[in-house]
Amino acid sequence: MAVKPVYFDYNATTPVDPVVLEAMLPYFSQVFGNASSRSHPFGWAAAEAVEIAREQVAALIGATPSEMTFTSGATESLNLALKGIAHRYQTKGKHLISFVTEHKAVLETLRYLSETGWQVELLPVDRTGLPDVDQLRKAIRPDTVLIAAMLANNETGVIWPIRQMSELAREKGVIMVCDATQACGKIPVNVQEFGVDVLALSAHKFYGPKGCGALFSRRRNPRVALEPLIHGGGHEGGLRSGTLNVPGIVGMGKAAEIASAGLVAYSTLTSGLRDLFEQELLRSLPVHIHGQQANRLPNTTSMQFEGMLSSRLIPMLPAFALSTGSACSSALPEPSHVLTAMGCSEKQAYESVRLSLGKYSHEEEIRACIGHLQNILGV
Repeated sequence: MAVKPVYFDYNATTPVDPVVLEAMLPYFSQVFGNASSRSHPFGWAAAEAVEIAREQVAALIGATPSEMTFTSGATESLNLALKGIAHRYQTKGKHLISFVTEHKAVLETLRYLSETGWQVELLPVDRTGLPDVDQLRKAIRPDTVLIAAMLANNETGVIWPIRQMSELAREKGVIMVCDATQACGKIPVNVQEFGVDVLALSAHKFYGPKGCGALFSRRRNPRVALEPLIHGGGHEGGLRSGTLNVPGIVGMGKAAEIASAGLVAYSTLTSGLRDLFEQELLRSLPVHIHGQQANRLPNTTSMQFEGMLSSRLIPMLPAFALSTGSACSSALPEPSHVLTAMGCSEKQAYESVRLSLGKYSHEEEIRACIGHLQNILGV
């Protein structure tokens, strides 16, 4: 009889919360109207549900509902942000700044822009995975249009000084784009406190459905204008045409509401389990925790087991769903670009594994994983 694996890959995706699923179900078959159908009750009901969800998602990040645009996920949100800003503000300049440890959704979008006329400057990070804000200050030029930086790294969980970076961007008249995909639902996120101008998030990272995301774009002080990627009927204020995914949007809204109410409980649970896991491993095994000295997400640990390739280790742990890093890059044979940017050798990167916990994780699962690792590594 096959053993059901324990899920330790919550940074890749989360299961849909049963309460979220319950909220979504009527919108597949009973309340099935097109939210853009303004002439009858079927469309009105769908449109009302969308606006309630817009309020719920906005509340999660301290925004106003009118500043939220629904998308298919964070990848689309980031494409809309980066391409939309670059094209709208190209008369100011074509210099774009980001960092070597960003998610591929940012790096590949910037690579595309670099091939079509924009100058992209990728800044390094230190051994803990943090940027040098003074170096960022020196990199900003009169023709710099935007700075793109993630709030929390998806592989290491390292949290960046986004508020400090946003203050610098505001001082220099540069738009601050924040990828908060891994942070939303795990730590408090507030666009007013952080001072970011644009922020991306995705429902499936906080127990909502896959295929639904959102983009915050500031409406005042300053107002950020975007060129749309998708043209059509002018949905979402003209920024994202296409029939709205009402069930997904309803699910994202409910998931945001639940996440907002449960942040303290989530942090207490996951940080306690993460700390237990790390402390036991450090006590008994030759392990290095990446970014350990930095402020990190409460649920994430990236660890290197000296002398054991992750490609060998993970198959030896079939009862535990672990990963080698970003789910969006796991099919690629290259070592983690995040870890090598932090000073790891290729060998060290290939020896690294990510464990990410969630609100359904339990201490017994952690202790079982510790025991298996100790047995495999000869303790």
